[in-house]
Amino acid sequence: MIEPQIAKGLAGIYSDHTRISTVVDATNSLTYYGYPVQELAEFCRFEEVAYLLWHGELPTAEQLKKFEQEERGQRQISPKLLTVLRQFRTEAHPMDTLRTAISFMGVEDPSWADQSPAGNLKKSLRMLAQIPTIIAADFRLRKGQEPIAPRADLSMAENFFHMYFGEVPQKEIVKCFDASLTFYAEHGFNASTFAGRVITSTLSDIYSAVTGAIGALKGPLHGGANEAVMHMLLDIQEPSKAQAWIDEALSEKKKLVMGFGHRVYKNGDSRVPYMTKVFHEMAKIKGGQKWVEIEDILAKTMLAKNNIHPNLDYPVGPAYYLMGFEIPIFTPIFVMSRITGWTAHVMEQLEDNKIMRPLSVYNGVAQRHVQPIAQRKAA
Repeated sequence: MIEPQIAKGLAGIYSDHTRISTVVDATNSLTYYGYPVQELAEFCRFEEVAYLLWHGELPTAEQLKKFEQEERGQRQISPKLLTVLRQFRTEAHPMDTLRTAISFMGVEDPSWADQSPAGNLKKSLRMLAQIPTIIAADFRLRKGQEPIAPRADLSMAENFFHMYFGEVPQKEIVKCFDASLTFYAEHGFNASTFAGRVITSTLSDIYSAVTGAIGALKGPLHGGANEAVMHMLLDIQEPSKAQAWIDEALSEKKKLVMGFGHRVYKNGDSRVPYMTKVFHEMAKIKGGQKWVEIEDILAKTMLAKNNIHPNLDYPVGPAYYLMGFEIPIFTPIFVMSRITGWTAHVMEQLEDNKIMRPLSVYNGVAQRHVQPIAQRKAA
């Protein structure tokens, strides 16, 4: 008998087709429906990208106007959901509260079982509109502050700052944040997206799929990496300490260097150059030059010694920190963006569904017989 080959982490395994996104090897570029994501971040707002991921084409001006009207009209969360948010421990991780809030949205929705394309698109838009409200309300409640109601005259990025801080910052800061949402929106069969597709393959509802995806994204090897990057930078604290820190980390392997490497990219993450550009522009405004200098030292050393490039989390971590967001909020912001990619994959999975049920190679004890308790010996 030929021994089956095990692909730990499913590395190198293709489980299905997708038309939503891919990394084009020839250009080393992540694309959404063929559009390079760096171009989308530079020339489009996040709302246009959300429309693209759900419809396969960028919207016309008229289509975007209608889409924005529908999204902005659903930003307010229900009084019952707000009551639920008030019950949570203030010490709970924001990803846990967000995961529970999405599950509650499913409880509230009388059409939760509608798996039609139109039904799932309606639910997707509702989650896109309300997740920023949930995150901002949860943050303020932890601080003993009342939530700030959403505004329908602001973009998604602007409105999130309004609900979180009570004001909208300079356009450069909003642009940096908006770009990060575009970059985080979708990335193929990553761990959380795959988790969502697995749940969908059982014909479970879209709220269940998103709840499961949030659980997967919470892990520090996935969405939590942007939080870990900022913790690393805070540990270094000053540019004068950066070189010694990275040299020690690489020589003795006592410390993890977060924000580097990616399983998909061969020559660097295509999202990083433009995200770094807008992060650096924002850092000048916010007085964050020391974080730029620290990251420059770490990146140059990692490339020279290990030939490893930064990934998207590397510029996003300090960018969010300079915007004023607390570190545990970084990954919920990721959800605020990735809800578009997750739900696009849920709807794609249902178009030609087959339940996912991989095999495993058993390496436990051989079949044996049960002994009466009196005859059993301690292992």
